[in-house]
Amino acid sequence: MRTLVLHHTVLGRAEITEFLRRKRGRKLDYAPRKDLWSFHGNRIAVRFQYESRGADGQWFRSYCNELWESGEDRLMRRREASINDVPIDEPQRRISGPRPEAERGASFPLH
Repeated sequence: MRTLVLHHTVLGRAEITEFLRRKRGRKLDYAPRKDLWSFHGNRIAVRFQYESRGADGQWFRSYCNELWESGEDRLMRRREASINDVPIDEPQRRISGPRPEAERGASFPLH
């Protein structure tokens, strides 16, 4: 398992766009499954898993808990995330492509 500790504040739309572009460039075949844990006012807590592969072909399953807070303008003003990446072999994959309609609204298993 690898854990990335990142303490960086990304400010402004241009910097956010560039950050996401670089992130998506590193995480190929990104397929997420997100579950809403809780929400109140302008705060949301989500749990999600995703699988992706690096440019070297190594697959990872990532487990994540995130807290999001929006401003008066409804744009995200704060995001806190804890993400653990676990290397997997391609036959171990269980997430691919967009979430099928039959799975929407159902919690995605942790196993």
